[in-house]
Amino acid sequence: MIGAIHRRAAALAGARIAGVLASTPPRTEQVAVEWGAPAFPSLDALLDDDSVDVVHICSPNATHAPFAMRALAAGKHVVCEKPLAVSVTEAERLAETARGAGLVATVPFVYRYHPLVREIRARRIDGEFGGWHLIHGSYLQDWMLSPQVSGWRVDPVAGGPSRAFADIGSHWCDLVEWVSGERFAEVVASTSIAVDKRPAAGAARTFEAADPTDHSDHAEYMDVRTEDCAALLLRTASGVLASTTVSQVSAGRKNRLWFELDGARASAVFDQENPETIWLGGEDGARVISRDPGRGSAEQRRLSVLPPGHPQGYAECFEAFVADTYAAIGGHRPEGLPTFDDGLRAARITEAVLRSSRNGSWTEV
Repeated sequence: MIGAIHRRAAALAGARIAGVLASTPPRTEQVAVEWGAPAFPSLDALLDDDSVDVVHICSPNATHAPFAMRALAAGKHVVCEKPLAVSVTEAERLAETARGAGLVATVPFVYRYHPLVREIRARRIDGEFGGWHLIHGSYLQDWMLSPQVSGWRVDPVAGGPSRAFADIGSHWCDLVEWVSGERFAEVVASTSIAVDKRPAAGAARTFEAADPTDHSDHAEYMDVRTEDCAALLLRTASGVLASTTVSQVSAGRKNRLWFELDGARASAVFDQENPETIWLGGEDGARVISRDPGRGSAEQRRLSVLPPGHPQGYAECFEAFVADTYAAIGGHRPEGLPTFDDGLRAARITEAVLRSSRNGSWTEV
């Protein structure tokens, strides 16, 4: 799924798809035919190809760091799916290497690219909300609800020690820190596993093919060791309290990233499943603001590529992110482009969440 989204966004940004490398030779050939692109026989062949300027890494989590490091060493710009790495040490090496090489290296924290997210941020910078009193929200999905759904993400060897938080909680923290201007300094967290056994990865169904009405049981099962849910209480460096709930087993919630920022003068709410409006609250009432390329902040207008009433969503966010990545390669400095430094920040928060869940106490990020 995500590879196809990268490919579409790259093509729309004007890139030529130099080739594709998938998990196995047959899968590589299949995707190459589907995309009308050459098939690379190996990662060495891909990195040795002088026509390749940018490598998009959309493989299982544990491969991100070694693949990205090899791409940087070959002088390629890199777009690497999150998590950037499954450990802070790996993420630090990647961020340092990218900075030292002078290469553009980005991570698709694409929710930053909703036009109305930019509008809230611009209003915060202008001082509309005053100092923050409270930050809260959630990121809820249901794609892991069925006990029959599994895959490499459930295996900590391939997916890393965190699943739900590293996968989606990292998005919430990145977005809220960037919009609010606050930095989470410490956290107390608890995680839980709702389904303790799932089909082994080799026999599992992915969320793309799961049939919740099919209860047949022919698979080998494995113990689940990565979390389905996480609850966090956070404190920022300036002392603002925050909380968030993360779940991949909340029935009916498909991709609900929601946050509220409560300030001394006003509040703001964004809901990713309804991205065409935001709620702005004041002591004398509240109002709903709609996306409009003719109004609002400069960044809101820049990213509003469709007229009002013609809904934009996740795909347009991803397209804008990739276009900004390529603009950065061309020497521009797009506002809010998430880099490997932001991927490192997410790795540090994820590690703090896991440590706090183990020790049951406030833990520094």
